[in-house]
Amino acid sequence: MNSLEGGGSSSVSAIKIIAAFAVIYIVWGSTFFFIRMAVQTMPVTVMGTLRFTLAGILMLCWCSFNGERLWTLRNILPAVLTGLLLLYIGNGAVAWSEQFLASSLVAVFVATSPMWFVILDYSKWKENFSSKKTIAGIVLGFAGILLLFSDNLIHTFSSESKGNKWAVLSLGVLTIGSVSWAAGSLYGKYKATGFSGSLNAGWQMLAAGIAYALTGMFRSDWSNFHWQDISPNGWGAIAYLVTMGSLLGYSAFVWLLSVRPATQVSTHAYVNPVIAVVLGVYFAGETITGKQIAGLAVILGGVVLVNLAKYMRSL
Repeated sequence: MNSLEGGGSSSVSAIKIIAAFAVIYIVWGSTFFFIRMAVQTMPVTVMGTLRFTLAGILMLCWCSFNGERLWTLRNILPAVLTGLLLLYIGNGAVAWSEQFLASSLVAVFVATSPMWFVILDYSKWKENFSSKKTIAGIVLGFAGILLLFSDNLIHTFSSESKGNKWAVLSLGVLTIGSVSWAAGSLYGKYKATGFSGSLNAGWQMLAAGIAYALTGMFRSDWSNFHWQDISPNGWGAIAYLVTMGSLLGYSAFVWLLSVRPATQVSTHAYVNPVIAVVLGVYFAGETITGKQIAGLAVILGGVVLVNLAKYMRSL
């Protein structure tokens, strides 16, 4: 795990790799829908606390049951930092934005994350930015973002609608979250620990859950929150996010980062928005316009170009 473009060995089961990719492709695509369902009946900080604290404790208990050594400070600290970047800031930006944007739009925006991998991976700048395909892919991806949110931008600057302004603010929050997600992924990839993938994920999730809880206390979310306000759908969403999104999905992501190149793992960005759009439109009553579909196509085209350039260099 010393090289970002390395990753894995021939001894790793191909079936396990395929299954893990299927999980982050399909399950993670569905989490945007369930996050939106959860934040409709509880504050984002409460949702994050319940989701990641429960998942983290369960994962650490499982690791302890299997005889793994939990308390190694030199391994805990990198895991905590990675968890804060990925789950507290990165995932938190997604959850916060879904209060003001359709889950399908948020998922499409997050599809730009592979481009941030290229931009932030400074050790490979010379290699990455010597490729015309990579540069074209990055430009195309950001052009797709402008197309995707063009209606929101136009409405905001032509009216006094508070809702539209919050939607545009969400664009900035999502950008910060995408940058943090890429930075956390790269840091976790380069900063090898002696922990197993499961133990690493457990500490990351627990760190994020504690950070959400502290943020909720600072914002007085807990004092203004009533447990009876959580709907059955809200509890169902939390259960799905804990079990499928975190215990299964995030563990698969962390494990894949340890055995496959980060740019290959980031290809989940191709499929996640499609799954999110289908669920949002057919089950949450969200609408997506032809212009937004075009924005999705442009963004994914940019992501394809970025990863195609890297694939061709590896041949």
